[in-house]
Amino acid sequence: MTLSRGAATAAVDQRHWRLLLGRLHTTIRTGSFVRGVELVERITEVAERAGHHPDIDLRYPVVHISLVSHDAGGITDRDTALAAEISRIVDELGLEAAPGAALALEVAIDALDIPAVVPFWRAVLGYADDGSADPDDAPALVDPAGINPSVWFQQMDAPRPQRNRIHLDVTVPHDEAEARVAAALAAGGTLVRDTRAPAFWVLADPEGNEACVCTWQARD
Repeated sequence: MTLSRGAATAAVDQRHWRLLLGRLHTTIRTGSFVRGVELVERITEVAERAGHHPDIDLRYPVVHISLVSHDAGGITDRDTALAAEISRIVDELGLEAAPGAALALEVAIDALDIPAVVPFWRAVLGYADDGSADPDDAPALVDPAGINPSVWFQQMDAPRPQRNRIHLDVTVPHDEAEARVAAALAAGGTLVRDTRAPAFWVLADPEGNEACVCTWQARD
């Protein structure tokens, strides 16, 4: 059974954890890569014993950890129990948390005809449908690797005559770029400009929202 937002928040150590977009998050300042590896190794041990595993992002000065029960679609007692174990390890290692540093990023795209727009963004990002079974949820796309921000689509009631002021830069491996561009065009997109390719191609969805497919090439 999943916990309410209030119950999940109350069940974890507020020195360490914050709830964002249905996940428990903490950022631990380690100060060095070696200390970060030590923390991850200790967390791995308790996660294996519990049979429940967090998502971990190991960086030079910090380790970011998030918890969710994927099979339940939310926070459960398994997450709060593992959060308590991780808090204990952080204290034992004498490390400091920065709970205010937690960030969960979503990209919202307003559209008049959402079914016409979604295939373009699915193709240009290489994303998948989020698989939500709730018919009241807004359509959303997610990174299959769980690394990059999700994208969701909000229904517009009337067109906006002004030019869109936001675009996404989608950086891909250089040998994937042309296939990604082709997939986006096949999904209803248009090519706005390719004068700087292969550094980047400027594309637009059927309502003019733009994305650039970018590579490292032609930038030196």
